[in-house]
Order: sequence, then structure tokens, then C-alpha cells
Amino acid sequence: MKINISGHHVEITEGIKQSIENKFAKISKHYPSIMTIDSTITVEPHLQKLEVTTLYEGETITVNASDKQLYAAIAKVVKKLDVALARRKGILTAKFHDKFVVPQTDMYQAT
Repeated sequence: MKINISGHHVEITEGIKQSIENKFAKISKHYPSIMTIDSTITVEPHLQKLEVTTLYEGETITVNASDKQLYAAIAKVVKKLDVALARRKGILTAKFHDKFVVPQTDMYQAT
């Protein structure tokens, strides 16, 4: 899985990059069909924001998180992404397991 990290008003250090890669390792194990994750870090006064976007099974999933500390925001966004992916996987599984019902006519009903 490829992780693209960009920063807005922040320099991406090796520690930030390593932390993001470690947190998203769990996601890549659970959802191996995800090829890329795009993340953008924005620093504002007293607030660190992180936005993550990925494509999973034909749908774009975007989650946001913010906190006073960057590493807490990273942990929050990973949890939100995991929940969003699980929700999408559940929707796909439910559609897969829907049974096709053939309408019965009077001609085929047993009497």
C-alpha cells in the first residue's frame, strides 16, 4: 500500500511519516485491496488537522480528524477510517448476500 503524505504549513519529518505508516499498517492488513492512501496534514494555531482519502471498492472514502497534538489526530483519523471501511464492507457484504426472489405465479403454485 502506498501512502502519500502532504503538509500544509508543516514540514513532514521522518517521525511523522513513520508514525503514519505504522498506524496505517493495520488498515492495510484488514483491507488488502486498498492501493493508495492520500493524507494531508494542516497546522493551524492550536490545532492540527489531518484529512485522509482513499478508494475502496469503487467508492471514495474521506475522513477528517483534528486535535491539539498531531499524533492524537493521527490516531483519531485511523479509527475513523477503520470504521468507514468496515461500514462500506458491510454494505457490500449485505448486497452480496441478498437473495433473489422469483415471483410465483398461479400456474406454478402447488395446490
